[in-house]
Amino acid sequence: DNSTPFNQPVGFKNNGFAPIDHREGLHQYDASRSSGNTNDLRGKILRIRVKPDGSYEIPEGNLFKPGTQGARPEIYVMGNRNPYRISVDRKTGFLYWGEVGPDANVDSTATRGPRGYDELNQARRAGFFGWPFFVGNNYAYHAYNYTTGESGPSFDPMKPLNLSPNNTGLKELPPVSPAFIWYPYASSSEFPEVGTGGRNAMAGPVYYPEFYPSATRFPDYFKGKLFFYDWIRGWIKIVTMDGEGNYQQMEPFMAGTKFNSVIDMEMGPDGRLYLLEYGTGWFTKNKDAGLARVDYNGGNRAPRAVVSVNRTSGTLPLTLKASAAGSKDSDKDALTYVWHFGNLVVPGGGKSDASFTFTKPGAYPVFVEVKDGKGGVTRSEALTVYAGNEEPRVSIETDPASSFYFAGKPLAYKVLVSDKEDGSTEKGGIDEAALQVKVDYLSSPDKAQVLGHQAFSSLAEGRNLVATLDCKTCHKENEKSIGPSYAMVAEKYVKDPKAKPYLTGKIIKGGGGVWGEVAMAAHPDLKEGDAGLIVDWILSLAGGGKPVPGLPAKGSIVPTAKEVADSKLMLVTASYTDKGAPKSRPLTGYTTLQFKQPVLSVTDRTSTERINWVDQGRAKAAVVQGDAGWLMFEGIGLGHVSALELGYTLREPLVSGYVVEWVADSPDGRKIGEAVIGAGGTAGAGKVKAPLMGKVDGPVKLYLKVRKADARETKPLVMQQILFLSE
Repeated sequence: DNSTPFNQPVGFKNNGFAPIDHREGLHQYDASRSSGNTNDLRGKILRIRVKPDGSYEIPEGNLFKPGTQGARPEIYVMGNRNPYRISVDRKTGFLYWGEVGPDANVDSTATRGPRGYDELNQARRAGFFGWPFFVGNNYAYHAYNYTTGESGPSFDPMKPLNLSPNNTGLKELPPVSPAFIWYPYASSSEFPEVGTGGRNAMAGPVYYPEFYPSATRFPDYFKGKLFFYDWIRGWIKIVTMDGEGNYQQMEPFMAGTKFNSVIDMEMGPDGRLYLLEYGTGWFTKNKDAGLARVDYNGGNRAPRAVVSVNRTSGTLPLTLKASAAGSKDSDKDALTYVWHFGNLVVPGGGKSDASFTFTKPGAYPVFVEVKDGKGGVTRSEALTVYAGNEEPRVSIETDPASSFYFAGKPLAYKVLVSDKEDGSTEKGGIDEAALQVKVDYLSSPDKAQVLGHQAFSSLAEGRNLVATLDCKTCHKENEKSIGPSYAMVAEKYVKDPKAKPYLTGKIIKGGGGVWGEVAMAAHPDLKEGDAGLIVDWILSLAGGGKPVPGLPAKGSIVPTAKEVADSKLMLVTASYTDKGAPKSRPLTGYTTLQFKQPVLSVTDRTSTERINWVDQGRAKAAVVQGDAGWLMFEGIGLGHVSALELGYTLREPLVSGYVVEWVADSPDGRKIGEAVIGAGGTAGAGKVKAPLMGKVDGPVKLYLKVRKADARETKPLVMQQILFLSE
């Protein structure tokens, strides 16, 4: 609805009820101007027919006919707060959508109106679905004066009026259509199957098996049923309807399966269900995010195949130990294994482990096929093993040992490299041009996954790949030889958008005639990806500059105040690409160190004892269960930290207070800080500071221990975050 869901800066507030504030200058808090406005496309679902020339026409049956004064004919349904994921029944033409509702936790029947509800809606025809004047089963809000705090009459669903001065459309709105399914944060008496908690209703498709191939479609049981899911609650439900589309019942779909926040679903042309899972964290690169396919299998279920190896590179002879121990069969059938080591197939029988020795250099795919003896066969992912060259080992040492970064506080670092073929940083032999070190300041943690490693290590891989081939016979980096220098090639092609595929093909297939009469040798055994790395390195030489400037192997990083203010994470990355070995490509080893802003949420804990969790809007807070409890945070480096500060909230004044202790390594370990939150206090946010008692070396298990001052204390201390203060 393009309206602000938060409270206004002045006067009386929305507090999670309907945003219908008519005060001048606060139009962003008035959804009457958008969702409730017949002359506005916001908060609507539109229905148009696109013509071949790119223009569009209005089909019959929309909410307003073309030419209606003060109404947009594109509107099919209006009165939506956040219609998220729509679906059209391909037989009936009924429209379904999930409606993400407002946040009020409890009803205010006399003055404001209903609590918040999410909705699953069904539109059999065009209509008005209520927002911001109604929610749920046509529960009506009151007109409200945000200047005086006075409530007016509740809106009439049969004759709804939009009297907002921000309304540019019709004042008299169509009668309101009720929601199909509706539910609040709390349990629903009408639809108890949906459970409780956060809400994010989403509509999936209505399933008809006859539209899909018989070999892959779902059974007839699902015919005419609607898929309905909730992104936050993590379930998928099946809704059964009668012949007219009326609600009959709801049941779980795959109740025993954990779904990781499904954010979209579609039926594929094969009749299988495809799920896009966002993962279980907000605004992060979730490891459990992904695209999944759900197959119906009415007979024998194929096994799950998993492969792991003890190493992915090494010098010759390379003895590899592989395991399929994680493979499972849902039908409990006995499994047999067939191993693939490069082009060699090795029957493994009933043993899930295998060993193989590579005696020739090269890159070998390793995978396993798992068979259940009843026709079910599954192939694992293929892991690439490099024989003939061992991947370098890279590490970073820092002083002081810290988990956090502070403006103006230096962090000394040293990169250590050890490579079996090249040598080490301590004993020599390391090519400094192949060592890359960089620091990034990131605005969100999702960007931290190997950030920068691929950007500059790929260039080093391309450079070192050239050294393992016969390219050096005809080309040099900056001097012309029989062929052009790599710098000359870069200058010629750097601005050509087709340069990479052209040069990649030239390296693999060979050719001549561009730089003279001498033909360029072909490299048919070179993989396209490796040739692409070579081209990337060559093109990086344009202008004569170094491709990727970086930090030295040893130095100091001093974050500026701006870098700290603009970021949430400091990432130090180091990589080294070795020189390869005969017939074995160069390999890159890398490592990263992450440093956080000096604040932790209590939810970042590793473990707890006697702690309860309470909702604080979209976040959770910790409360001591009984007289005392603790939270433990793993691997906390306290370099540059001089004090620890606990942020908390009081719901009401304390009787005798709490004692806060900071302890290292174990619940009964060394006390490194203590503070007292005394009796009294004011309801609301507070914080208490504990200076650090001496130096704490190395990363520790940090325990936050909290206990009541005495047995008289009955009021909760709601703990939210920990701030690490620098000297």
